[in-house]
This record gives sequence, structure tokens and C-alpha cells, in this order.
Amino acid sequence: MKFKAFLVRSWAYLSMALVTAVILFLFGYVFVQGGHVITWEFLTASPSGSVLGSEGGIWPAIAGSLCFTATAVVLGGIPAVATALYLVFFCRSKLLRTVIQMVVQNIAGIPSIVLGLFAYSLLVRQLGLGRCVLSAGVALSIMILPFIEVRAEKAFRELPPALTQSAYALGCSKSYTIWKVVLPACRGELISGVILGACYAMGATAPLMFTGGVAYAAMPVSLTKPAMALPLHLYLLLAQGTSMPQVYGTAFVLMTVVLLSNFLAALYAKRRNRAWKQS
Repeated sequence: MKFKAFLVRSWAYLSMALVTAVILFLFGYVFVQGGHVITWEFLTASPSGSVLGSEGGIWPAIAGSLCFTATAVVLGGIPAVATALYLVFFCRSKLLRTVIQMVVQNIAGIPSIVLGLFAYSLLVRQLGLGRCVLSAGVALSIMILPFIEVRAEKAFRELPPALTQSAYALGCSKSYTIWKVVLPACRGELISGVILGACYAMGATAPLMFTGGVAYAAMPVSLTKPAMALPLHLYLLLAQGTSMPQVYGTAFVLMTVVLLSNFLAALYAKRRNRAWKQS
């Protein structure tokens, strides 16, 4: 038994070390290749020049990515959490629960490029919204809805039943219990899931190509206007093949934003769980 425990422990440590080494290698390699272009001007200036990426910076792409992501989180996060609440606390039909879960799972399996084509056909062409932040946000929201819903449902199901039963025993209604007990208790996991979903949306390229991402665009000031985005900007630079240091610099910025967001999400969830248990 001790030998088996040693093998399992060693395997866990080696796996953790391998994953950490891969992440550090990727960041180190990308930074070495493009670190010299990451300056204050690169982060705050707009792209210029006849060839994309040859001059200027990526600030409109950073701002555009934040706008696309925020729109997707609002349009996808609220329905995802509402769906999880309904499945856990309100749905009494096994058939309906199975159908809803099957729909969520099927949405999760749809390729992102198909979602982009769907949003392009329906929103850009049929409804006449054109290529804009809203059209892209809808496509991204559909993509991250299952991602957030599964995590929210897991958080609700893992909540100790004694908490809700105690509230019901005191005469609290179900809606009051959800607002005052369930959501505060699961706040860390919910916000963490939303942030991770935002990171998922921020790294998507295919939906933006058809719905709202463009090569040259000013700072986004409206949901009905197109905007730049970091993953699309990175794709276009790589397709040109003429500004490779800028490619690695843009990749490093995108990787840093996503990794930092994941770290903050995990840290917040851990601190919220600790504070809730202590209270």
C-alpha cells in the first residue's frame, strides 16, 4: 500500500511539474521571440502603416477584445446561471431536465466557426445588424453558455442541503433562499466560472472573422460598430508572415491576459470559499 501511495504521489508531482514546465517554456519562448517589441507604445498605440503590424501598437485590439468579451459574458452568463438555477431548484420533470441538459451539451459540441457562420447569416445578413460588436458578442455568448452553465450547476449541486433546508424550515420562500443563501454561498464559483468563460471567449478567433472583427478599426464606442480583437489581429499578422516579432508580442499579451485572469478567478474562488466556511 505504501508503495502504491508513493507511485500515485510521484505521478501527481511529476504531472504538476510537467504542466508547469510546459507553461513556462511556452511563455519563455514567446517572450524571447517577441519581448523586445512589447513597449508602452506597442501597448497603447493604434496600428499604422501600409502593412498591418509594421508600425504602431495593439491598443484598439486589446480594447476590442474586452468589449467583445464583456458583451459575450452579459449575453451568455446570465442565461447560463438562470438555466443552472432552474435545473437544480425548480425543474421537477426528469424528461425536461434531460432535454435541457442534452441541448446544453450539444451546444458545447458545436464548432466555433459554425457559430460564427450562424451569427453571420442571422444577425449580420438577415437582421441587418452588420459586422459589429453585438453580432460577435452573440456568437461568443452561445459558445460560452454551456461552459458557464455546467460550472454553475455543479456549484449549486455541491451546496450543502442543510443550508437550504434550514432556510425552508424557517419559513423562507424559495426565491428568498436563492437570493440570500444560495447565490452568496456560490458566489466564488460563479464568478470564477464567468471569468473562465470570458477567457474562453477572449481567445476565440473563428466567430469574430465573420461577425465583428476587422483589421483596422478605431476604439470601439458602440455595440453597432466593428472592432479589432487580439486573436484576430494575431491571426492576420501570422497570415501575412511579414511581422513575426509583432506576432509573438501580440501572442504574449493575449497569453498573459488569459493566464492572469485564470489565476485571479481561482484565487477569488478559493478566498470566497474560505470566507464562507469561516462565517
